[in-house]
Amino acid sequence: MEAKAVTRYVRVSPRKARIVLDQIRGKNVVKAQETLRFTNRAVAEIIEKTLNSAVANAAQKGLTNPDRLVVSACYADEGPTMKRIRPRAKGSASRIRKRTSHITIIVSNGEEA
Repeated sequence: MEAKAVTRYVRVSPRKARIVLDQIRGKNVVKAQETLRFTNRAVAEIIEKTLNSAVANAAQKGLTNPDRLVVSACYADEGPTMKRIRPRAKGSASRIRKRTSHITIIVSNGEEA
């Protein structure tokens, strides 16, 4: 049995979010929370909130003790991109892409991978 939590439209690029998500994939929930607490990235706080939400969803579903839960899957998909313009020399302009991402974390009962 598994439970998941999704955070959508996070103002961070999926590439940067995947760096942090790779650190917690397959870990015990308690170890993953410790890792996120001491990770020096801005997205780690958002991922920690999503992980806590997934644990709460698991408790709501009646899964076992939160200490036994494992992060079975976590990924960051690309969300919509906001397009902005930056003025450049000689009247031209360059495109600025402000990327967003959808972060999904799935926790389940099981052994630490």
